[in-house]
Amino acid sequence: MLTTLGLSMILCFMYLIMSKRLVPLVALTIIPVLFALIAWGLGYFIEGLSHIELNSLGEMMLNGVKKLAPTGIMLLFAILYFAIMIDTGLFDPSVKWILRLVKGDPLKVVLGTITLTLIVSLDGDGSTTYMICVAAMLPLYKRLGMSPLIMACLMLLSSGIMNLTPWGGPTARAASALHVDPSDLFIPMILPMLFAILWLYFLGFMYGRMERKRLGIIELDISHGDQIQISNNPEANRAHLRWFNGLLTLGLMVSLILSLLPMPILFMIALCVALVVNYKDIELQKKLIANHASSVLNVVGIIFAAGIFTGILTGTGMVESMSKELVAIIPESLGPYLAPITAIMSMPLTFFMSNDAFYFGVLPVLSEAAVHYGIEPIEIARASIVGQPVHLLSPLVPSTYLLCGLAGIEFGQHQKFTIKWAIITCIVMLIASLTFGMFPLYSVSE
Repeated sequence: MLTTLGLSMILCFMYLIMSKRLVPLVALTIIPVLFALIAWGLGYFIEGLSHIELNSLGEMMLNGVKKLAPTGIMLLFAILYFAIMIDTGLFDPSVKWILRLVKGDPLKVVLGTITLTLIVSLDGDGSTTYMICVAAMLPLYKRLGMSPLIMACLMLLSSGIMNLTPWGGPTARAASALHVDPSDLFIPMILPMLFAILWLYFLGFMYGRMERKRLGIIELDISHGDQIQISNNPEANRAHLRWFNGLLTLGLMVSLILSLLPMPILFMIALCVALVVNYKDIELQKKLIANHASSVLNVVGIIFAAGIFTGILTGTGMVESMSKELVAIIPESLGPYLAPITAIMSMPLTFFMSNDAFYFGVLPVLSEAAVHYGIEPIEIARASIVGQPVHLLSPLVPSTYLLCGLAGIEFGQHQKFTIKWAIITCIVMLIASLTFGMFPLYSVSE
């Protein structure tokens, strides 16, 4: 009965958010509460549910929220930090340098597109990334007669790779759903991400060489590049402190990789230092934080609501029951391969359903099943984020519609052009992850 209730809860949650009848924040909170009450009510009639007591439901939910508190804090301060860094103008020189460097060479334009998107994607917001990068690069593509499909493809793939940062979304969701440390999940995946980036530059080189052969090299006057910048708040621009902000960000990245302090603490300290040094005016500090509050609240609210969902799913025994059924269904010969199977499944599943539905609905079941074969939750979590480049092509991702609209291309055209390269990008990450042991190809319980 627990299996039936668990599956019904997941399917109901997935249906309501995919059909846009409820926003994820509401669905993650209301649906598990309703099903927990149903389970409690049925406990009077079904012996297998008699262990669920009304006074224990609140404790289950609170325990789930407590476990996700560090992840929520990390996301809050990480998003604010990178948003403030953009406000200060830290990344403006990178944009100008790229535009000066590419000039009228299609090959350089393509490689510059990748570099710019990788840099801007550090803020973890796909919509912001596309608005900045398309505004900077599309005029060059039009002037040279280059295909905007190539631009959109490379921007999406770059964003898909960088989306694996803990503040990007999927990694935080996977860590939240399986109650693992986001830094333990992300840091080992840096190497597979680097291999995916190298593959992306190779793909860009091939397309750039084709475009150079087709169009030739056109000399352009790009002095207007001096006026192009990604910070759009003149009041907040701190060009004279760019050296400090660059060193602060570099120090933060090194500290994250070395795990000198817990990730939430590092971002909290870095944000506070950035605000104090860059903005002496308290009112301006408040204003800048308020400017980014809506995007922060949207992400962090979902993470805490997910605590209720996972708390009920785990506390009532639904996950354990479903995992036993899944283990019974999976052929014994395939069970030890659950890590790469999860990575492969993440491509179609995150394409046809939202990240919330996959990470909070499906992933805990896969993880619990994998434990029976000696595969750790952290390994399944790493495998689950491999499919993100394909996920961004999903019709359920709003930022991709924005990218197509800004680039002036049809959504279907973009999907058809990009899907094969997105799949190959995921496969590159999968092979690199297996090669360097981020998760096992084959594992058996001891």
